[in-house]
Amino acid sequence: MKNLPILLGVLVLMALAGCGKSSEPSVKIGLNTELTGEMPAVGASSQNAAKLFVDQLNAAGGVKVGEITLPIKLVIGDNGAKADQAAAVAQRLITQDEVVAMIGPNASVCAIPASDIAEAAKCVMISPWSTNPKTTLDPNTGKPKDYVFRACFTDTFQAQVLAKFTLNNLKAKTAAVLYDSSSEAPNAQAALFKETFEKDGGQIVSFETYTNGDKDFSAQLTKIKSTNPDMIFLPAYYNDVPLMAQQARSLGITAQFVGSDAWSSPEIIKLGGAAIEGSYFCNHYSTQIATPIAQKFMADYKAKYGQEPDDVAALTYDAFGLLVEAITDAGNLDRQAIRDALAKIPKYDGITGTMHFQPGSGDPIKSAVILQIKDGEFVWVANAQP
Repeated sequence: MKNLPILLGVLVLMALAGCGKSSEPSVKIGLNTELTGEMPAVGASSQNAAKLFVDQLNAAGGVKVGEITLPIKLVIGDNGAKADQAAAVAQRLITQDEVVAMIGPNASVCAIPASDIAEAAKCVMISPWSTNPKTTLDPNTGKPKDYVFRACFTDTFQAQVLAKFTLNNLKAKTAAVLYDSSSEAPNAQAALFKETFEKDGGQIVSFETYTNGDKDFSAQLTKIKSTNPDMIFLPAYYNDVPLMAQQARSLGITAQFVGSDAWSSPEIIKLGGAAIEGSYFCNHYSTQIATPIAQKFMADYKAKYGQEPDDVAALTYDAFGLLVEAITDAGNLDRQAIRDALAKIPKYDGITGTMHFQPGSGDPIKSAVILQIKDGEFVWVANAQP
């Protein structure tokens, strides 16, 4: 039988993709994201971008795997923006749904436990948005995990960008910090900003904390007001910042607000209003300086969903692009082969810019942007190179 090798190849691909019971072979990719809980806007953006990518690729025929082309089957799990649920979703996607790889989670509080599951199962995980260094590091050895990657920059780089911008551009010499001590990303961002700001000559005059779910920040803000800082760093998610800013302004605090990439959802503008007007934050890309491929993505996203994509959407799209390139390079659906192919990608030109990967690291070297909230919009201010 001449076609026997081809038939056997298809059967093997079906098995490796976890599609043995399906009438049509496909490439199963998991999406572990925050559809409910504290940050549903993050999950919605990630899911939207994932569906857009998969629909476009499947419409073009699918992903090339060796000698054949297969459609992608997207398997979505809601982690509720909780660490235990994220780990459970990762376990289900990898062992029960038998995905070849997993995209997400986005929030570091979810990405860190999910990455431990992925590493133990030897299944590729790419987090679009988790900036915490712990996501890609082995907690026991401190060395890079073998199967965990990200599409975004890290908090270490972000802290350097923000410290230099506040000192050099805003001419701030003193700063106060208010952050959620119970959440991974804000905790790391606060500590790294403090370290970098002080090293570069600034002074932290107040370092205050709150706990996830708090709604009254008056005690912390009163302490901050007494120190009269030039600026206040708020490494908090988009749903917390508006309350902080509004309460600060009502107390008569006039200091400049500066935030991290956790501000990036447009929801922050709707919720914060005049209280956050004029504030600055670090982000992964800007729609105002988009490259041609980014402009196409933005147009396609807006046509499909009626709104501009935020950074979570753009990073999710990039994460899928990285994974598909690795699958194509691997030539099969073996998880180890996909991991090895992904680790060998030295450079990827994505929606959020060019990513350079160094051997042995899942963290890309890439630029950042500084945005300002001005007249109810995110306005590009500057680029920051690594």
